Amino acid sequence: MQRDAFIRSLADEGFPEPVVVTREAGVMEVHTHPFEAKALIVEGEMHIRVGDEERRYEAGDVFHLAANLPHAERYGPQGVQYLVGRK
Repeated sequence: MQRDAFIRSLADEGFPEPVVVTREAGVMEVHTHPFEAKALIVEGEMHIRVGDEERRYEAGDVFHLAANLPHAERYGPQGVQYLVGRK
């Protein structure tokens, strides 16, 4: 998905202005967020594991996580940068 289209879709879905998040290579163990998150990968890659299922995301991919959903994150060897809306 293109950045401008993603930002428009966030606004259409009631998300506030998105922020850019940059993570270095590594792992974030199982955790939750008190907000819904929808993000567009801008650079690099990341893997998100929910339960026994893990999915890889790279530049142009969008991921969507419900609030309070337990998940783990793993960032690629070059890290990752993503644009995220949170509500």
